[in-house]
Amino acid sequence: MQYKYAQEQLDYSDFSSGRVFYSSPGYPAFPVRLASEIFQRCAASRETIHGVSTPGTLYDPCCGGAYHLSVLAYLHGEHIREVIASDVDEEAVALARQNLGLLDREGLDERIVEISKMFEQYGKDSHGDALRSSSILKKKLSALTEKHPLKTRVFQADATDGNEILKNIKPKSVDLVFTDVPYGQHSYWHDSGLPNPLGSMLNALLGVLSPSSIVAVVSDKQQKALHESYQRIEKFQIGKRRVVILKPA
Repeated sequence: MQYKYAQEQLDYSDFSSGRVFYSSPGYPAFPVRLASEIFQRCAASRETIHGVSTPGTLYDPCCGGAYHLSVLAYLHGEHIREVIASDVDEEAVALARQNLGLLDREGLDERIVEISKMFEQYGKDSHGDALRSSSILKKKLSALTEKHPLKTRVFQADATDGNEILKNIKPKSVDLVFTDVPYGQHSYWHDSGLPNPLGSMLNALLGVLSPSSIVAVVSDKQQKALHESYQRIEKFQIGKRRVVILKPA
């Protein structure tokens, strides 16, 4: 796969999982450069296909700790009006709330106080690095929120249950979906007995997708992001990951 947008290998250490953003065992961090590339491809497709460039609602129904959603808001907040995250796992939802809370000035200030206390107590270089990174993130957040407010929302739901999703999200209101679905190494689909949970998830999303929506699905090679109600825009492989970008047919 050749990068079209995130062509330069920038230093993303300020966005490292576990530095300022919260992390927890079992919730792997999605690569920042790849996340940026996928998001920019989605934004470009939304503008090219639908002629829409205004900030939209970003949603992930398999959010895990929502690390990648939080990072994307810092990197590409000009394209995002609201970030919505959901997961079937209660612990994941709690971690997602912490990370998306860093998109709020008060939440970020609380995190800075938390890191400052750890630095005073332990004096580790890693805590000093985290303080420097948090200062950079604070400046980025201030610049972002001056342009437009950024809303966040987190709820617990099964990604394959369209009724659960519709209880929490207005119909036809989601403009961009970016989801890294479970593929067995650190995460698994909830045991619902469905023969094709990825297809069921795509079906469940139909009720909340806007007419100008774009959907990016990251999976392993064994799962196929195919559904009769979607048209594939592009597909590419990078390492163990398969990325498919779709739009409602």
